[in-house]
Amino acid sequence: MADMAHLIEPVIPALRRYARTFVRGAGDADDLVQDTLERAISRWHQRRSDGDTRTWLFTILHNLAVNHLRRAARRGREVPLDDAGESDVAVPSTQEDALRRDDILGAVGQLSDDQRSVLLLVSIEDVSYAEAARILDIPIGTVMSRLARARALLLNLLEEQGKPASDRPHLRGVPHLRRVQ
Repeated sequence: MADMAHLIEPVIPALRRYARTFVRGAGDADDLVQDTLERAISRWHQRRSDGDTRTWLFTILHNLAVNHLRRAARRGREVPLDDAGESDVAVPSTQEDALRRDDILGAVGQLSDDQRSVLLLVSIEDVSYAEAARILDIPIGTVMSRLARARALLLNLLEEQGKPASDRPHLRGVPHLRRVQ
């Protein structure tokens, strides 16, 4: 049991950071990490003794997060007004850094789930291509191509955000507000 705690405990901060990429609130991220740890502990006997515990934990978290996102997409988000937290009703910051962060998060949010997962694992969590391939259960070449496409698309999205609508041909003549009938 002490061996298990010794292997899991150092990975928890990285798991929390990775969980925050899937859910917005710190509480939801902590819940996702807790679910990951519960699953890992309850299935510790299924872990390969020659396998990397960090990779195994990230795989569990990734799979739980994808399942959570799919379930949430089907259901939608419901928050009673009395239970809404400050982050649900807060006015966004007007500071430039907060705006840039929002632009980046928005652009990352426009990436496909596959591209976003590879980008965040490799760029934020400093996971090697081989580890990312094991976590996502895909070939290493697929990791490299998804990462290249994700980086190129992210750069393009961020460049597009900085241009006025008149410089973006696909937005020329498109009104900002449309009437919905």
